[in-house]
Amino acid sequence: MILRRRTQTATAPDPALRGTRPSLTALAFAVLAGALSLFSFEPFGWWPLQFLSLAWLFYQVGMGSSTRRATLLGWAFGFGWSVAGMHWLYIFMTRFAHLPAILGAIGVILLGLYMGLFAALTTGIATWLRRRWSLPVSAFLLLVLPILWGVTEWMRGWVFTGFPWAASGYAHDGAPLAGFAPIVGVYGIGVLVAMCAGCLVMLTQRRKLPSLALFAVLMLAGAGLRTVEWTQVTGQPLSVRLLQGNIPQDRKFDLAFLTSILETYQNMITAAPADLIATPETAIPIFAHQLPQDYLAGLQRFAAASGSTLAIGMPLLDGPGKYSNSLVTVPARPQPQGYRYDKAHLVPFGEFIPPGFRWFTDMLNIPLNDATRGAALQAPFAVKDQLVLPNICYEDVFGEEIAYQLRNAPRPATMLLNVSNLSWYGQSTAIPQHLQISRMRTLETGRPMLRATNDGATAVIDHRGNIAHVLPFYQAGVLTATVQGTAGMTPYIRFGNYLFLGLGLLGLAGAWLGGRLRKRAATEE
Repeated sequence: MILRRRTQTATAPDPALRGTRPSLTALAFAVLAGALSLFSFEPFGWWPLQFLSLAWLFYQVGMGSSTRRATLLGWAFGFGWSVAGMHWLYIFMTRFAHLPAILGAIGVILLGLYMGLFAALTTGIATWLRRRWSLPVSAFLLLVLPILWGVTEWMRGWVFTGFPWAASGYAHDGAPLAGFAPIVGVYGIGVLVAMCAGCLVMLTQRRKLPSLALFAVLMLAGAGLRTVEWTQVTGQPLSVRLLQGNIPQDRKFDLAFLTSILETYQNMITAAPADLIATPETAIPIFAHQLPQDYLAGLQRFAAASGSTLAIGMPLLDGPGKYSNSLVTVPARPQPQGYRYDKAHLVPFGEFIPPGFRWFTDMLNIPLNDATRGAALQAPFAVKDQLVLPNICYEDVFGEEIAYQLRNAPRPATMLLNVSNLSWYGQSTAIPQHLQISRMRTLETGRPMLRATNDGATAVIDHRGNIAHVLPFYQAGVLTATVQGTAGMTPYIRFGNYLFLGLGLLGLAGAWLGGRLRKRAATEE
């Protein structure tokens, strides 16, 4: 009887916590703590603030919280994190989709409530496992919560096609933990960020030295890994010209301004030669058969005469109602079959219509809102002895998809090219955040990234994640640079997110085993 009673005490949750809910004040603080994470990302870059923000949440759920309370606090925290991190969607919905302000605000709030569910899963499941597995506070804060935080961020990247913007690891593209990117990717860095937050909470416990030691080890190991060269220089450098037309979004698809847009990019392209000249996404906003008769032929003559390869963003029509958001090349030498890259990861409601939501996309009135999806694996195109792999707009948010293409291509690309148009989001944090995301892709893959955008951030990022060149935002310009390609496979290219997920499973298994041993020791006393 004594042994049975002690076993029940060790495994059952505290009855006093079973029905507790957080107060409105606690929920408000959770929203605020989540929202403060905005300042850890660019253009602010206060990445240590993210440790404090997560530490507040972990402290709240780690010091005797019920599962219900932990879940609601996590939901409020994730809501604040998402609304602050993606508030610029309001600009798109009200200024360009012409929704009333109240509907725009409701749209952002609904998205925040959905995104907050993933943080709620983290805190709710972690607290439930803590009681079921009889976990000590150290295993809870340093293993279970961090691992589940990373796993739910990964889930946010693919559930309902995924929207992983503002994943915690992106804030650390220039911080010590960035050294882990070539190994475990942005979601693995998210686990380490959460582990550092757990270390801060552990400072409130008796054993402070081990927590400080773990925090220091993670920082020093990340800094050390940043010195490792995972890829090698290959081939000859390319001269590149990246165009930033700064076409106002409200004029981009207005036929009254079409001639001006076409002339702008024709003049920018033909102003000077380069090995590679790249335009932004949909720089040409109409189909090829709608262009003036000699437009593409004139660009082909320039490419042949100057020895330049042109990469042009434009929609392509493949049949009635079948069109794609694409990038085509005009090579220096005519080829039997032209190159095209079709955007594969489409934006819900903006580029494809989820079943049952045509009424909503019709209300948004977005041009080209039901595109054809490109193949998951598409070949790079050659410029001299370099191979360039394109991605369009927010496709570079999905690092595992870029790694998949590099891993499975018969001839892996030696540099990446992102063509984007973020004019939909006005003068907001969207552009610096997107530049930060591209930096993470270069760290994960060890490849340089070229970015040609409508109004920013047009940039060259080297294979170590350093911004080598960038144009001022919100003004027309041409970025001229020389870029060196790289070859080789980082661990992240080879294994994608499987490595971070596998290590996470091992960590959870270790926590479970430790809980069982702890429970057995308690029953034998």
